[in-house]
Amino acid sequence: MFFILKENKRFFKQILKLSKSELIKTYKGAALGPMWALIKPVVHIFVFWFAIELGLRSGRNIHDFPFVIFLMVGIIPWFFIQDAILDGANSIRRNNHFVTKMPFPVSTVMTFVTLSKIYVHIGLTAIVYIILLILGYAPSVYNLQIFFYMPMMYIFFTCLTWITAPLSCISKDFINAIKSIITAIFWLSGIIWDTYSLPKGLLKKVILLNPVNYIVNGYRNTFLYNKWFFESPYELAGFLACFIAVVILGSLVYKRLMKRILDVI
Repeated sequence: MFFILKENKRFFKQILKLSKSELIKTYKGAALGPMWALIKPVVHIFVFWFAIELGLRSGRNIHDFPFVIFLMVGIIPWFFIQDAILDGANSIRRNNHFVTKMPFPVSTVMTFVTLSKIYVHIGLTAIVYIILLILGYAPSVYNLQIFFYMPMMYIFFTCLTWITAPLSCISKDFINAIKSIITAIFWLSGIIWDTYSLPKGLLKKVILLNPVNYIVNGYRNTFLYNKWFFESPYELAGFLACFIAVVILGSLVYKRLMKRILDVI
């Protein structure tokens, strides 16, 4: 872990420049350019709202909040998480020229790819916050928790790439497996439904330990529920346990596969 952090610290300026370049490259050649970063979430939110509230007629208020507000706040972190998982896992293969043709540490590739996703996320979060203010949801001291949840989300899913990117580089089956389960992660993470509404029992305890669900609920605690992160000690402890496990496992996987990566790509 300390070796990876040292690499990232040494190439910090390059990481910042490459993350911006990665963001520009994502929308290069598109007539609307960066506007697609806004169009995509708007379309997704509209589709889910239309299908559930108008189609299935089951979009009732959740914790006294309209379903569309509940959905909007919860799905914004998901857009980052989804891109961080998929593009992070494919980051080394997609940017192999940095590894093979330049003396560039492999770990920094995963970092700048994930960092490029956070810029869009910050913009989307700001837009959602402005919409909430326009709709009459007053600013609150609880909103400051975004400075806890957003960095934790970024760090967690960057560390996750220490596992997924090397394994995806070694085997294409691994990246295909990730693509296969990403939909299941979406539906099991309380993005369009309330995990707190589950009856008490083992199922609820397991789902609340889902790190994606923790971040989604965290954003709702920040902007809607006015609830501090330490008021849910079980969820916080579960997330921190997952975080430590990802860091340790990621460090081991990266260390074991780093040399093999250079041979494979």
